[in-house]
Amino acid sequence: MTAGPVKRSITIAGHSTSISLEPVFWTALEAAAVQASLPLSALVARIDAQRIAVADPPNLASAIRVWLFERAMASAPAHSS
Repeated sequence: MTAGPVKRSITIAGHSTSISLEPVFWTALEAAAVQASLPLSALVARIDAQRIAVADPPNLASAIRVWLFERAMASAPAHSS
């Protein structure tokens, strides 16, 4: 069983915001930031910019989870039946 959400403060565009994510998502997000050679706050700012560009944007934590899922799916090997 995974641990419950952990709340962290991140500064995006000069504004501090709190984000609650489960530890597994924080770990994956930190790894993605390292891989992209970005500070965590810069990666979150990129995800936030993509999030607010849609007509009915989800909350930031949901957008981060979806972004991480899509990233994982894109890098997963294709399975054939």
